[in-house]
Amino acid sequence: MTDLPPLDPAADVLTLTRALVDAPSVSGSEGALADAVEAALRALGGLEVERVGDAVLARTNLGLPTRVVLAGHLDTVPIADNVPSRLDGSTGRLYGCGTSDMKAGDAVMLRLAGRFGVPGAAPAHDLTFVFYDNEEVEAVKNGLGRVARERRGWLYGDLAILLEPTDGEIEAGCQGTLRVVLEIPGRRAHSARSWLGVNAIHGAAGILATLAAYPAREVDIDGCVYREGLNAVRIEGGVAGNVVPDACTVTVNFRYAPDRDEDAAEAHVREVFADAVAAGATLTVVDNAGGALPGLSEPAAAAFVAAVGRPARAKLGWTDVARFAAFGIPAVNYGPGDPQLAHTREEHVLVDRLQPAEDALAAHLSGSSA
Repeated sequence: MTDLPPLDPAADVLTLTRALVDAPSVSGSEGALADAVEAALRALGGLEVERVGDAVLARTNLGLPTRVVLAGHLDTVPIADNVPSRLDGSTGRLYGCGTSDMKAGDAVMLRLAGRFGVPGAAPAHDLTFVFYDNEEVEAVKNGLGRVARERRGWLYGDLAILLEPTDGEIEAGCQGTLRVVLEIPGRRAHSARSWLGVNAIHGAAGILATLAAYPAREVDIDGCVYREGLNAVRIEGGVAGNVVPDACTVTVNFRYAPDRDEDAAEAHVREVFADAVAAGATLTVVDNAGGALPGLSEPAAAAFVAAVGRPARAKLGWTDVARFAAFGIPAVNYGPGDPQLAHTREEHVLVDRLQPAEDALAAHLSGSSA
């Protein structure tokens, strides 16, 4: 077990958020925090709890006709000198790695578990809570994917709510994400006799020009506008200060609207870089995770949108709503963090967003918002 301070689901949501942020859990090192979450959930007494790696699962079994799944990842991107957390009382901001993405959402989940996961509680739906690992890295490591493979029954419900950062708005569906590596060949030579070689870095110029000129497509689906993007996210090359390089790689990330599936997204990227490939570059797909359509016509999703009282917007980014959607389970994103602050050095959450998010979810789960 962990030597982290115990987590108390009865503590206020700000205190819980700080406790979660102050427990470092960069992807791949979530074990200690998962231990603390597991201990807190088991202590409530009204939940069936199971551990799958560093994913912690808990659920009520009240025999109710409907079930809502709430899910949130415990991991963060690498820390940027922003742990422990720092509260700025003058601006009402809590700073720290993961405050927005998504330990504020995890804190809300723990609060809801503390309210509805105790003996004698009477939610309007049976509830499942899923705290999982490795969401911020490649899809093959994703803890929710592991749960889907090993304990899929735990993920079934009438509605799934991912407490990803949405700034208190409902964000429907999600974009797909694809990464490819373009490798440009060259021929090594002494830089004093560069004409005897072929500079692979120079060969990347056409690829970069294609990316700079790429026209981003916007797609309106059920009133949610998804904007695509194709961007270089890494470039590598070079041998030494006096050598013409014989290799260069450009890593490209395609964020695509959910009206494309994985195959269509790959075909589009291959079409975009057809000239580069014809000129000798090789294109290798290294990651491809499909998106999810909004699904707002599903009754359970529509009821939650009505309960929050504001129209949904598109989720610009990939989240695990895609995994639930693949199972035929309506899923939305809803959490207190601001998605525009995710992964930044100055990441923070507005304290006044925390309680309203908890209150809205508690009202819906208790049936009082109907």
